[in-house]
Amino acid sequence: MNKSDLIEAISLEADVPKAAAKRILNAATRAINNSLTNGECVSLVGFGTFSVKSRSARTGRNPKTGTSIQIAAANTIHFKPGKTLKTFINTK
Repeated sequence: MNKSDLIEAISLEADVPKAAAKRILNAATRAINNSLTNGECVSLVGFGTFSVKSRSARTGRNPKTGTSIQIAAANTIHFKPGKTLKTFINTK
């Protein structure tokens, strides 16, 4: 499912025009992005929790040449699925 498919699904489920569904999805993703950027967790009960985790610098290997390379420290997005989502996925 891509963004267009998700907009269509929201439009059908909420019985709103696609333009409104697009604005809703964009507003939701902006709110999630802003919260994560500010270091906050975003918890959607039943779906899951998004959080930012810090990954320290480390030494890696170039798979083509085998030489060692330094991988810089970075922040990454972590998603922990909620119990309802896990149950739903495991019953399908």
